[in-house]
Amino acid sequence: MILQNFGTAIRQLREKTGLSQEKFALSIDMDRTYYASVENGKRNISLKNIKKIADGLGVSLETLFQNLK
Repeated sequence: MILQNFGTAIRQLREKTGLSQEKFALSIDMDRTYYASVENGKRNISLKNIKKIADGLGVSLETLFQNLK
């Protein structure tokens, strides 16, 4: 459940930027299919990649984990 909730949270933040999955993944130097699997809650990613996503979204790590249960 945590993976799905995290994926939903980052999808919502990404959509606010107006970027597609592909453009966002390219901007943070991440493979689009890998990033898509994170948004879909199918991948347990490393802290290093979580930090890349946070930086790409312009938010803190704390913000990414807010409201996760």
